[in-house]
Amino acid sequence: MIYDLKSNYKVERNFKININQKSYSKIFDKFKRKIRSGQTYQIKICTKYKNKSQIDPLDFFCRLTKTNLAPEAFMIKDKNYSIISCSPENLINKQGSSISTKPIAGTLRKTKNINKKKALNFFKNNIKETKEHNMIVDMERNDLSRICIPGSVKLKKEKSVEEYKDLYHYVSLISGKLREKIKNIDIIKAIMPGGSVIGCPKISTLNLLNNQEKENRNIYTGSFGLIKFNGDMRFNIINRYILNYKNISEIWVASGVVIESNAKHEFNENFIKAKALIDLYKWYM
Repeated sequence: MIYDLKSNYKVERNFKININQKSYSKIFDKFKRKIRSGQTYQIKICTKYKNKSQIDPLDFFCRLTKTNLAPEAFMIKDKNYSIISCSPENLINKQGSSISTKPIAGTLRKTKNINKKKALNFFKNNIKETKEHNMIVDMERNDLSRICIPGSVKLKKEKSVEEYKDLYHYVSLISGKLREKIKNIDIIKAIMPGGSVIGCPKISTLNLLNNQEKENRNIYTGSFGLIKFNGDMRFNIINRYILNYKNISEIWVASGVVIESNAKHEFNENFIKAKALIDLYKWYM
């Protein structure tokens, strides 16, 4: 099968996961009932991989950019912690009165045994992944419409495919023209947190997650970026990252659950998203 994420994947390098497949399936089933009852249409379930180790943040980041180059990658090194991310997702890109966001939703595992063209054709015709992506796109268009001139919000790029080390992603680009007197804080309130790491609709789904998730996400699904003196700004979504502190490394990942989703598939999709980071630990273990 081309799109086989139901296989079992072994978490290597002594990483411990905060939730096993059985417990994940229980949460999954609970959220599936919420979807059927109309309380949400898509929801992101997180898993965390944790390891005791000491790494060189700059060296790790340099190796990561070579093995899994990503457009929103960044590194922060402080005295007590470091953050290394190969984030692929831009949340806010404001230049003058123009603004855009680039939602990512929909995942296909890469494999050496399957022809790339055949795999991508399967991906593009996959109903579950398409629905997951379309829901997030509609939500982000709605977020931009709250701060943009009516009629200016456009879908510039729809469901294109981006390729990374272990997977492919669906990506769209949405842009608009800001209304007069819209401030940067208004933009942040309208768009953050990113819908692709929460679900749809955003507020009600966020409330469901707050009642279910036992651990605080920490920096995961937050944003990293900058605001220039002229008011332009760019922020990503903090995902595909390692947080290092007190010789501990944490990786958070999440997959989107819709009505067509399969629990084992989603559980293993989380591992595929973390794999590029986990694989790099061979240099330090």
